[in-house]
Amino acid sequence: MKLPIVAYGDPVLRKKATDFAPKEIAGLKQLVADMYETMYNARGVGLAAPQVGLSKRLFVIDATPFDDEEPELKDFKKAFINPQILEETGEEWPFNEGCLSIPDVREDVYRQPEVRMSYYDEDMKPHEETFKGMAARIIQHEYDHIEGKLFTDKLSPLRKRLLEKRLNDISKGVVKVDYKMKFPAAKKGR
Repeated sequence: MKLPIVAYGDPVLRKKATDFAPKEIAGLKQLVADMYETMYNARGVGLAAPQVGLSKRLFVIDATPFDDEEPELKDFKKAFINPQILEETGEEWPFNEGCLSIPDVREDVYRQPEVRMSYYDEDMKPHEETFKGMAARIIQHEYDHIEGKLFTDKLSPLRKRLLEKRLNDISKGVVKVDYKMKFPAAKKGR
């Protein structure tokens, strides 16, 4: 089922998400499937649970669109449940990022090229892995979501001021998207 994506300005995007408790695991596989369907419908490469209104430590990624630049990303599709970043290393590098919750805004963001983390997959099997390059970047972007952070937080104060009107417009629903969204400041009954 395609879920509506929460737009910039919704308080759920600013909350630090909580872990899934064992009693909450029952519907997890369906939620993961719904998040993949929602992400693919919006043509994204990652989606975090807060972006669909759920303040839980879960995100899904499919980095396959970047396999022409990094062949090891072919079929790189994973769900990360209750993830924890253990270490980020390397010299930060810029990349032009966007976000499904902030449509039509793209900015250069600096991130470290390597990340070591622990997480559970959708079968609740524990993993500890190191990811590099574009996989690490996508993971860091989605991880920020479950920490209540957005990529716009990493921009300079000047750049944030220049984007302020566009961000407020997105919050009000003054943006064209071809996927279902929930806008926190949209006027009701139009």
